Amino acid sequence: MSPPDGASPSRDVSSVPFKPLAMKGPDVSVERRADGTIVITSNHAPGEGPRSIAHLIAQKAAEHPDRPYIKQREPGHGPWRGVTYGQALRAVEGIAQWLLDRGLGANDSVMILSGNSIEHALMTLGAYAAGVPAAPISPAYSLISTDHAKLKHCFDKVAPRVVFAQNGALFAKALETLKAIDPTIAVVTLDGEGAIPFAEVAGTEPTPAVAAAREAVGPSTVAKYLFTSGSTGLPKAVPQTHGMMAGVIAGQEGIRTDEPTGEIPESLEWMPWSHISAGNIGFNGVLWAGGTLHIDEGKPLPGMFETTIKNLYEVSPIVFGSAPIAFSMLAEAMENDPALRASFFKNLRYMGYGGATLSNDVYNRMQALAVAETGQRIPLTTMYGATETQGITVTHWITERVGLVGLPLPGIQLKLAPSGSKYEVRVKGPTVAAGYHKDPERTAAAFDEEGFYKLGDAARFVDPEDPAKGLVFDGRVTEDFKLDSGTWVSVGVLRPDIVAACSPYIHDAVITGQDKPFIGAMLWPSPAGLAALVADPGPGTPLDKLVSILRERLGAFNAAAGGSSRRIGRFTILTEPPSIDAGEITDKGYVNQRCTLDRRVERVEALYAKDPGEGVFAV
Repeated sequence: MSPPDGASPSRDVSSVPFKPLAMKGPDVSVERRADGTIVITSNHAPGEGPRSIAHLIAQKAAEHPDRPYIKQREPGHGPWRGVTYGQALRAVEGIAQWLLDRGLGANDSVMILSGNSIEHALMTLGAYAAGVPAAPISPAYSLISTDHAKLKHCFDKVAPRVVFAQNGALFAKALETLKAIDPTIAVVTLDGEGAIPFAEVAGTEPTPAVAAAREAVGPSTVAKYLFTSGSTGLPKAVPQTHGMMAGVIAGQEGIRTDEPTGEIPESLEWMPWSHISAGNIGFNGVLWAGGTLHIDEGKPLPGMFETTIKNLYEVSPIVFGSAPIAFSMLAEAMENDPALRASFFKNLRYMGYGGATLSNDVYNRMQALAVAETGQRIPLTTMYGATETQGITVTHWITERVGLVGLPLPGIQLKLAPSGSKYEVRVKGPTVAAGYHKDPERTAAAFDEEGFYKLGDAARFVDPEDPAKGLVFDGRVTEDFKLDSGTWVSVGVLRPDIVAACSPYIHDAVITGQDKPFIGAMLWPSPAGLAALVADPGPGTPLDKLVSILRERLGAFNAAAGGSSRRIGRFTILTEPPSIDAGEITDKGYVNQRCTLDRRVERVEALYAKDPGEGVFAV
């Protein structure tokens, strides 16, 4: 079976030089303790960071008031609308004054229910300026949930006095739920129907009280509450201080080598601001650079990624960061669309991924596209972290290896603590939260005896004799499992390898086999791969062809696997997409392995039945 038409160029581009990456190379100190613990610190000093994010927006508005700050399309993929830095600051200070007039302070909060928008950004920055924490909530808690259990839990944790929703009608049921809990909450919406109009709030005339409130904001001031994903229970509220957010910026400045060029950085962002990557690191990074942020209402999901593609015809980012799933879909699109490829690579300096391991297959396809368009390979970086830690490590040097965790940012201490056959990642530094809001028990359990936060991820050196080559992700300590033989299976490493082995026919995979005699795989086919099989004139149905290809690919994978910890015994093909409603896939586009296994337990059991029925295939 031949690959789909338009697949990535097959020629080897490994000898083609990379585009230069304006970052310092790796330089770390490593302490190896007698108990096997390893502590790693960067020898680069942190750079300059902002006093606070509240001060940062005021500074940038003073420097270039007429520069475009945030742009968003009108509904239906209409024309761009936006605000300049000066216009943003005026609205931010109006919002801050309105909050101060209502008596809000550091012990209150402003809850934001809706997704990314210009008004969402201004409400957040207005809360910062007033010294009032913002609390962005995943829109799924309001729009998809039927009982609003997670929404009510979040409301209880942060006790907001103001709630913002972009569209009052869309969020009406969620707002009714919250008003039933506290009838005194003030509701702000863009349309103002049954609520306070956003324009009225933003149009409040600021007084010297706003400047005084901003001056009181410091490193320990809580800027916002972000909630963990809630994949293992109800979400936990993590206070994010201005010092934590400034610490990430300072750490990144410590590894930069480029000088300001006067060029206005443009970015395209789809990832939700209710999460750390986009809501803190990306959002604050645009502000620090004085760039223009284009809000992308597309997502790396079938039927929604087309919006991202349309935007990339018009926005040529300097840096493109996203989840690996988006890289895979983007590669498929560019392989069949030279115009998209030209626009995407026009200004691109490097790409960044995070949250999951990028497969070698997607990496190679992206590099083939970069070389075809620019004559150079494109550097790929990755930042690693969590809601509780911000970004703590970065791969800030040119490397051909994917799956790296990188090395600690300047100012960060990283500990690798022995955990069975692995090393658990733990961290201490200015970017790390002090604990969970209103949850002393979980706070105490989250830190070790030296005050290092325990992430639950595993990592190891690429080369133990040369730590400067960086750390590689080694799966979740809690996600890995043992076969009935006692053999450990590293799920976080195996999943992307399986997807790569079956590319371009498989979109993602979930690994099974805890306490079972062999590893199983539940596989989601890719739209592009299925389309190619439908168009193929050969005998058999598209499913027959897909099963034949997967058997062949997985058989070859098994032949090179080297042991039972990486050999696939049986597989099944999932035709129902991962469900956002059920938590199988997050609003960042990451598949939740545990949730999928729990939700599809019958499919898992079928993989291990004595006489597997229809839909289960042996390798």
